[in-house]
Amino acid sequence: MPRVGLSNLHYAKLIKDGPDGVEYDTPKKITKLAKATINPQTNSATYYADNGPVENYSALGEIQVELEVGDIPIEVQAELLGATIKNGVIYNSAEDQPPYVAIGFEGLKSNGKRIFYWLYKGRFSVPQEDLQTLQGTPEYQPEKLVGVFVKREYDGKWRAKADEEGANFDQSLAQNWFNAVHEEPKDTGA
Repeated sequence: MPRVGLSNLHYAKLIKDGPDGVEYDTPKKITKLAKATINPQTNSATYYADNGPVENYSALGEIQVELEVGDIPIEVQAELLGATIKNGVIYNSAEDQPPYVAIGFEGLKSNGKRIFYWLYKGRFSVPQEDLQTLQGTPEYQPEKLVGVFVKREYDGKWRAKADEEGANFDQSLAQNWFNAVHEEPKDTGA
């Protein structure tokens, strides 16, 4: 089914990512998500032998992400960009280091079923700001968040994606998707 909607943007700070595990803060919601673009860069090489191509290998590069949001509160901007706030004013510095975060959101299909996403590890950069004067017909000017996501050190994963129409989809996933960053269930060996 074609997708017709997008909502429920959440982010969670990445606390730990290493050989002994991964840990995130509790997800926080950002309202008014209008558009999400996820562009994984895949690099491939072809090996030629015996007068033709005989092997091809692909490797994942960075994942470029762009989010269009109606309004990003300055508290969220400061948290995502590593900036400071004093007396209601955000201060951006050349030394700011954005933290790694996970982002989650859901898409809506034309049949009412949903697709759920978590991107596991990325940083956002200070967004470009385009402002325009009010004219005879108002024109919305949403804010954009642009980031680069990468695979996790812990397990090499970069995304979790679930479709309500997928085989064996557990409806409890939909109810709890944004309570915490979704992780692959541990294999119990049973």
